[in-house]
Amino acid sequence: MSTDQAAQQPETMPSSSSAAQGSAQRGGSPQHQSQSQAQQQETNGHTQQQTSDPSPQSQHQQEAQSTTDPAQNQPPPPQPPSSGQPAPPPSQPTEQEITPGPRALRLQQLFTTTLSHTLDKISLDNFAACYPTIASRAPGTLEFVQRQMVERLGVQCNKEFNSILQAREVVGKLNELEGLVGEAGRRRSEAGGGSPPVPPHTLPPSTILQAHLAPHLSTTQATLSAELQKTQAENHALFNEIQAQRAEIEELLGVVEKALKDVEGANELLGAVVDKEGGGGDGGLAEEIRGVDGEITAVGGEGR
Repeated sequence: MSTDQAAQQPETMPSSSSAAQGSAQRGGSPQHQSQSQAQQQETNGHTQQQTSDPSPQSQHQQEAQSTTDPAQNQPPPPQPPSSGQPAPPPSQPTEQEITPGPRALRLQQLFTTTLSHTLDKISLDNFAACYPTIASRAPGTLEFVQRQMVERLGVQCNKEFNSILQAREVVGKLNELEGLVGEAGRRRSEAGGGSPPVPPHTLPPSTILQAHLAPHLSTTQATLSAELQKTQAENHALFNEIQAQRAEIEELLGVVEKALKDVEGANELLGAVVDKEGGGGDGGLAEEIRGVDGEITAVGGEGR
């Protein structure tokens, strides 16, 4: 069937159907009306089938295009990589593929514990205390809202925490830190060091506090020790000076006592001589000696 015949056929068939309808209307019998309706349905079905089915000519054209241009429908062959270009790097493991180490596990456990403690504060009793009217009139609704709020908040917090871990690559960096610590311990053991040190995160809080305060306290202790040593040195110097002065005083007292004894001995000798000479009837010698002694004393006082 050509395209002109397919285009003309829908135009001629409605004329026959309209004629059948006109005859059915003129005759007025139900049998003629049913026949005309059946003919009309058949013509409509033929027209729909002809319009929906493509023409043979268009099908032949499509087949000819597909046979003439097979290279256009085929995908281009993959080009082998040249020897000069470097090979693409291997895909890096994602955050889900990385196994968390001890520090990463500890971080996740700490977050889980903190989040659970926080969500426990949003209890039904606290919720009822905030909304007493709803708690008295619709306790089931309030419990449902509280449960939904806790679940929603927990899911949102976990989602944000996981997104931060992935964006910052926290697990990978903590695992790298674990590797560095292990490598340092291995090198220390190979170098013949002593016992391995205790990891800081396993120490009690008091020890960590003392470790943080140790530099400040050591500086203060050094300053106080220097001042104490200086004071002790000054006290020792003063003590030595006092001891020297006491020794000098004792020495002077010894000299004075010795001189005093000499004077007393001389007086005793002179007194015996004076008494002996005075007993002879001559008392002028004693007076002369006392006069000379007075003059010497007067001269010594003027010289001073």
